[in-house]
Amino acid sequence: MPTITYRDRRHELETYFDRTAVEAWSRLTSDAPVGRIRATVRAGRDTMRSTLLSWLPEDLSGRRILDAGCGTGALAMEAAQRGADVVAVDLSPQLVRLARERTAGLAGTGRITFRVGDLLDPLLGRFDHVVAMDSLIHYRTDDMVRVLSALSRQTSGSLLFTFAPKTPLLVMMHAAGRLFPRGDRAPAIEPVGERRLRTRLGTATAPDGWRLGRGLRVARGFYISQALELVRP
Repeated sequence: MPTITYRDRRHELETYFDRTAVEAWSRLTSDAPVGRIRATVRAGRDTMRSTLLSWLPEDLSGRRILDAGCGTGALAMEAAQRGADVVAVDLSPQLVRLARERTAGLAGTGRITFRVGDLLDPLLGRFDHVVAMDSLIHYRTDDMVRVLSALSRQTSGSLLFTFAPKTPLLVMMHAAGRLFPRGDRAPAIEPVGERRLRTRLGTATAPDGWRLGRGLRVARGFYISQALELVRP
């Protein structure tokens, strides 16, 4: 069951992306010119997306995939072009609107069904693979583990996700962000210690047959994110 901290943060994210950041996010995830800092974020996200897609089977025909926190739909589109039946969900109606526009006329053998709502909605069904790219980086370790445990119960193959690793730079940026007036803040990224996260996840998911697989950190300027894989042997 979602905790109070999870629900509160979910509401902050929905408000931020729909009312404050949708235009900037639209530019960041397109080919439009951006400044030097956002260019590093764009490059980092492109690398991370390619990494997570490479951890999925090359032929996704007949596979059902959840893009948990789909944003403007780039990952969902590439997975569908490889044959997947993708359910792409995001809290932000504005981002989902952009995603629908960008994937209109998609060529490929798969399909995408967009949903506005919570990635933990049980009505989304069951999946062969779940991908949560940079959608959990705003949550504390305990909430992240609860979300991943819940998603693992809806998944039969693999669960790929990213988190913000607790590095000195990210900790400093997190602390500095608290100095801004509350109305000017983006929802804070929550730096997470990898060792603690691995221990907690192992305890929570091992009884159901899951184990931690590959991991990779991507650092491009102001983009720092780490991917991990949960798999069933």
